[in-house]
Amino acid sequence: MKPELQFLSVGAGDEHREIAVLAQAGKGPPVVWLGGLRSDMRATKAEALAAWAERAGRAFIRFDYAGHGESSGDFAQWTMSHWLEDAQAILTAHTKGPAILVGSSMGGWVALLATLRLRLAAPHLRPAGLVLIAPAVDFTEELMWAQMPEAIRETIARDGLWQRPSEYSPEPMPITRALIEDGRRHLLFGHPLETGCPIHILQGMKDPDVPYGQALKLVEHLPHDPVVLTLIKDGDHRLSTPEDIARLIAAVEGIAPAAA
Repeated sequence: MKPELQFLSVGAGDEHREIAVLAQAGKGPPVVWLGGLRSDMRATKAEALAAWAERAGRAFIRFDYAGHGESSGDFAQWTMSHWLEDAQAILTAHTKGPAILVGSSMGGWVALLATLRLRLAAPHLRPAGLVLIAPAVDFTEELMWAQMPEAIRETIARDGLWQRPSEYSPEPMPITRALIEDGRRHLLFGHPLETGCPIHILQGMKDPDVPYGQALKLVEHLPHDPVVLTLIKDGDHRLSTPEDIARLIAAVEGIAPAAA
């Protein structure tokens, strides 16, 4: 049975948005999908996990961040703080206990940030495990700002916006000064991280967007957590081939017994 599209109100005033959610009922710890920048909850990997969850009778929740997919708002008006708030609102509204967070690209950063916050603010919702696909931790600083030519930095500083050409869409991606500056409030690299749960990282070694060195760096920042890192030699950023999807499902299933 296909889930009915729902909307969750998040934020107030100018920052109010309606977040689109698809929630499938099922047994076991719910699996929650956290998508990537400019992606949406109906993309290939999310749909594959939804089909797996239906076959397995597992609870599965997916949503679109503000300015993404079927949620309200223009993409350029939102930042990491908003998208993290969206994720936390979904977890609060749609889970009653530990979930398995599956974070893709930016969603990997969001998953880690949400986990660290939930451990302190809502221990009953601290995740049972994380599956991170090409996790783009600190991407606004390390993969955007640090890689930009000085001319583009000057454009962002002066105009507050740069239209970045995208390989995944005919439309350019607006990179705002607010996105870069807000990202600095959430940087994780530079000190040890502790999630208190098992983590499985899937990373392509031919990923042009999130180099696999970033995944190695993340592992080094998780000295106390049980971490498995799977490097896919010919894998790209999307990791959406049938073989990649099989690895993803196996990673989720591998965490499930520890969470049961």
